[in-house]
Amino acid sequence: MEVMQYTPHPSPLPQGERGQEVRVGAQVLTEEAIAEELQYHPAAQLDEAWQAAATSLVVKTLLEQRAAQLGIEAASEEERTALLLERELQVPDPTEAQCLHYFESNRQRFQTPVLLAVSHILLPAAPDDVQQRDQQRILATQLLRQLQADPDSFTALAQQYSACPSSGQGGSLGQLSKGQTVAEFERQVWRLPVGLSAEPVETRFGFHLVRLDQRVEGEPLEYEHVATRIRQYLHEQVTRRALSQYLQVLGAEIGVEGIAFNAAGSPLMQ
Repeated sequence: MEVMQYTPHPSPLPQGERGQEVRVGAQVLTEEAIAEELQYHPAAQLDEAWQAAATSLVVKTLLEQRAAQLGIEAASEEERTALLLERELQVPDPTEAQCLHYFESNRQRFQTPVLLAVSHILLPAAPDDVQQRDQQRILATQLLRQLQADPDSFTALAQQYSACPSSGQGGSLGQLSKGQTVAEFERQVWRLPVGLSAEPVETRFGFHLVRLDQRVEGEPLEYEHVATRIRQYLHEQVTRRALSQYLQVLGAEIGVEGIAFNAAGSPLMQ
């Protein structure tokens, strides 16, 4: 599905429920204001973009009006919002027991990363050069047969043929963890067993003859090594729930009309 980004446009835009004006308390959110906000909310459909833009403006307006009620002033909208939420939201820190419970229930999440020691020979080919890719595919097949017959020739072939700077190290990329290489290379290499890959790995850069030299599986981490991370994560989750509830209550108190208001859809909750 293609994702489009909508920008302000003079043609008619969706309005609120049954064509109502969108209001926050006594304040009307004009169609022009919502149209201007649309550019910050890309979506597959215009109705989705409109809903997200209108929700974002409703949240901003609710917070502005509440800050005005409490006499909170600041140099910027972000600072004013921070002062308001600091005053209005009381979010308790997670207890040690809660952190321990989360750790015990999610031990698979807390491991050292899997590490791969990888060597490769890159036969370069531009993604749009069909002739070059065909030629390099044939060469990759020929070199692969040579490596299968003589595995010790990998270093020499890397130095002779590889277009990667790693050729100076016999093709060695060292130890890799996930996220360090381009996605299409990682997706294929991470599934390989130790040893020479039976097929060339194709990416946007060309063809790679890959040898997986070592695979080091992740090991479980002790609680004390991840306690701070868990505490922060749980605090963020509680804060998100508290903020969602706060905005819904604020919307009910001040009044929101012309839109099905769901605070969870606000960018403030992302």
